[in-house]
Amino acid sequence: MGFLSAVSFAAGVVFWMLGAWPVFGFFGLDVLVVYWAFRINFRRAAASEEITVTPSELRVRRISHRGHVVEWVLNPLWVQLDQKAHAEFGIERLYLVSRGRRVAIGNFLGADEKASFAKALMTALQAAKRGPSYNPIS
Repeated sequence: MGFLSAVSFAAGVVFWMLGAWPVFGFFGLDVLVVYWAFRINFRRAAASEEITVTPSELRVRRISHRGHVVEWVLNPLWVQLDQKAHAEFGIERLYLVSRGRRVAIGNFLGADEKASFAKALMTALQAAKRGPSYNPIS
């Protein structure tokens, strides 16, 4: 922001000296718009999503940047993980599907992170489907 402000101020001063003083205000306006965009982005970064898998339930808890909480509770025995993938970009969307209900998850993750998360979530769902007392025999 400091660099952008300095460049805008220097360019504004040049236009002021050339006699185009109204342009100086527009250079200040662009700095304010960029500052406003950074503030919005910073506030929205406070949003989070928690996914908890137990043998009896799968809970998705989404907290918005304003503090609004939305929860979905699903039965892990009926949940399937649906992925929408693009050949070039990888996984674009992840969904939990259960009995006609479709919940989008991990929208803020990148393609590689979504792939890693999908693998970990599938492992957790398989463990939940086996139950709490599952002990594999070697």
